[in-house]
Order: sequence, then C-alpha cells, then structure tokens
Amino acid sequence: MVTKDELFKAVSTVNDPEVGFNLVEMGLIYDATCNEQGNAKITMTLSTKACPLHQMIVQWVEEAVMRECEEVEVVEVEVVWEPAWDITMATPEVMTKLAGN
Repeated sequence: MVTKDELFKAVSTVNDPEVGFNLVEMGLIYDATCNEQGNAKITMTLSTKACPLHQMIVQWVEEAVMRECEEVEVVEVEVVWEPAWDITMATPEVMTKLAGN
C-alpha cells in the first residue's frame, strides 16, 4: 500500500509554473491517502480560485502520482477552498523567497 509520504513525494515533482516551487513546498497539498485497492486521493488547494492553470495542475498531480507510485490504480484529486491558502502554509524557504527577502 502506498503511504502518505510516498504520495507527497510524488506530488512534490509538480511545480507551480507561476512561482517555480513545488506544490508540497507551497503548502497546497492538504492530505493524501491510498487504500489497499490502489485508489489514491489527493486533497489540495490552489493559491487562488482564479488560477488559470487549475485543470492543468490537477492533471499534473494525477500524472505524477501514477508515474511515481506503481501501486496506484486510480487517482482522485479534490480541490478544496477551505482552509484558504496563504503564504504562511509554505515552507520557510518558500515564504522568504515569495516575500522577496
């Protein structure tokens, strides 16, 4: 069975094209699970509801999990808006670079 850490590692191969950081570093991935049948679910958000790449990013997440986790048969990506993302959810390194310090 694929672990949460393995799913997060797979998703970390996906970068937000606007800022160049991966989705995990940015704090956009809220949860990741996989059951014994190989059904994975990624719960995530985007930095803004108006993100023009919404569908592309979801597709990239699905593709990354399928590519990196051989045991996964199906990937469901759920985009949620609560809690709303803000910069404090990112890693300290990302926060510093995005804040321009």
